[in-house]
Formats: sequence, structure tokens, C-alpha cells
Amino acid sequence: MDIKKIQINGQTIRVGVRTGLPNTTPLMIFNGIGSGIELALPIVNAMHPDLEVIAFDVPGVGGSTMPSFTYTFSDLAKTVTKILDHLGHEQANIIGLSWGGFLAQQFALDYPLRCKKLILAATSCGLMSILPDYKVLGLMASPRRYTDPEYAASIAPALYGGKFRYDKKLASSHAKEMCADKSSYEVTTGYSYQMMAIAFWSSAFWLNQITQPTLVLAGSDDPIIPLSNMKRLSDQIANAELHVFEDGHLFFLTDLPNVAPIVNEFLR
Repeated sequence: MDIKKIQINGQTIRVGVRTGLPNTTPLMIFNGIGSGIELALPIVNAMHPDLEVIAFDVPGVGGSTMPSFTYTFSDLAKTVTKILDHLGHEQANIIGLSWGGFLAQQFALDYPLRCKKLILAATSCGLMSILPDYKVLGLMASPRRYTDPEYAASIAPALYGGKFRYDKKLASSHAKEMCADKSSYEVTTGYSYQMMAIAFWSSAFWLNQITQPTLVLAGSDDPIIPLSNMKRLSDQIANAELHVFEDGHLFFLTDLPNVAPIVNEFLR
């Protein structure tokens, strides 16, 4: 994957591109909270080789510079259009993972002609969704798992569920990959901006306005996004289909051999 930095409205955005066949619709990945391009690489590699795949770090995460002010998902959706413009694409297929699923829904609503197909994984409608257990909410509130690998591994079973509940090596390796090469202040600030974007956001009142073909993917044992939230998305988005995997919140990584064929077929 070719990773570079581009300038958008005075902001440095780190973008990764895996080239594919010309004149095809690229696939763009919107990552989960606190996650940089590197955590999306297994997904990139599992996509059909003909597909161009794009990933980027949102402002304040990974290699993208810290924004001067807080932002909304509508602000980020506009940034996505500018990334696509820079790369010479009129349209993209979108995968939104967890927090990135909120941005994916907003992008599909705000720029329907630029979003061809939509994949929503382990996400919800935001406000008015079914919340996780209060202990999980407490773990989500802190960005410590992005700076302390031992702590991240210790909370992985309760936070992510699925295979993390019994595979300690998986939890440990994921924790090491996830921890950012940034100061605690930078990680905390970037994370707080992402959390503030969630605070008052909801798609509950306009899910039926999403018209793109939509693939909804869920884990059966997801402590962060209870399964009922994903069923709601598939029920209220007119052109949606739901697939449930016997895994946890990070099924897109831990069950990728089963997930990738479904995604590739949907995009074919």
C-alpha cells in the first residue's frame, strides 16, 4: 500500500492507496475509533486484487495532524469528498467499521452520488441505539488501550468479545499492533475529538433515506455494539442485507477468511 500525506484545507491527511484496475470503483475504508491505516491492512490485503483500496487517518489519529477545532461527521464526510477529488475519483464503495460506520452513514446521506455501495460493520445509529453494558462504556471512555499494550490485552475479552474471550495470544498481538507511536497527550486529544463527534450524532431519523445497496455485518457476541443495533440498521435501510458472524466486535479482523468472500461478492 502506497502511503502518503496530502493537504486538505490546511490539514495534513495521511492516505493509503492500494492500486487496482483502472476505471473501476475504488473501495474506501473508514476505520474504528483510534485506529490508523495499519490496522486496516489485513482487510486491504483480503480484498479482490482488482480493487483499488483507499484508507486514511482521520484528523488527530495516526499520521494525520491534529485539527484546530472539534469536528462533526458532516465535516469529515466533506473531507472524504476532497480525498476522492485528490485521487481522481467521482465515486467510491465504502466500508465503515464501528466508529467509521457513523461516518459511512453520514457520507452516504450527504453525498449519495459519490457513495455507490455501503458496508456497515459492527456499528449503530448512534443516539437512540441500544447501549452496551455500563462496564463496557467505562472501558470505551478511556484511550488508555492505545498507549498501554498490557492494559489493552487485559481488557480485550470484555471489550471485544468473540475470539478474544479465550485467545490470549490474539489479545496480546492485537494490543501491540493497536498502540500508537504518539504521546499520551496526542492520543488522548485525538480520541476525545472522535468521542465528541459521536456525542450528539444519530442516524435514527434518516436511515430510510439511505438508498445505496447496503451490506450490514455483525458479530453475535459484540459487547460494544449489541446485535439488535445491526438488525435495526438492516431493517430500516431499504436496500440492506444482514450477515451475522459467530464472533465479537472485531470479527472483520478475527474472522476475515469468512468475511472477505461475502464483501468481495457484494462488491463484484
